[in-house]
Amino acid sequence: MSFFLTGTDTEVGKTVICAWLMVHYKYHYWKPIQSGMDSPDIKTIQKITGFDSSFFFPPAYELQQPLSPHESAKRDGIKIELANFLLPRKETKVIVEGAGGILVPINEKYFIIDIIKKLSLPILLVARSGLGTINHTLLTVSELKKRNLPLLGIILNGKRNQSNREAIEKYSGVSVVSELEPLKTLDKKTLLSHKPGGRLDEIFASTG
Repeated sequence: MSFFLTGTDTEVGKTVICAWLMVHYKYHYWKPIQSGMDSPDIKTIQKITGFDSSFFFPPAYELQQPLSPHESAKRDGIKIELANFLLPRKETKVIVEGAGGILVPINEKYFIIDIIKKLSLPILLVARSGLGTINHTLLTVSELKKRNLPLLGIILNGKRNQSNREAIEKYSGVSVVSELEPLKTLDKKTLLSHKPGGRLDEIFASTG
């Protein structure tokens, strides 16, 4: 089964987590909207994982500026259409990476969360481990629950913080299924040395 990997905000580590999951579970990768073409995420993940091009699907939209998709598309003279988001090769296991958080607008009407709903994929949520994460995570979980979207668990990225983890699980009612601590180097060998383990292994095993 494929997954949609979203975050509580921009720069929470979604791309690194995607690479981490890919090297451990041999998933393919698709980012439907790439905002900012100077250093596209697909190239970053290819470099980190060392996987060949067959593991990667091109974005539905490639936007030049590293801005919210609605604004970047506006500057490019492009209108993003929800109907154009179709999961590539349904028989293939794909990690789909969102852009920013779930309420990032893609046009005048729709948001990233609407892409998630259209693709009908279970969700993994990436959150920071440090200060501020409780509020951002609870707000995101609340919005996903309002839409009745299937959130399988939360992945915390950053230095371990037990009190924040416990608070997130207590107040959201959603399990933290894995944690990735800061990495000294960002390459395939390092990612492989950090085992996801636990509930994340169970999730991928049950849906693989």
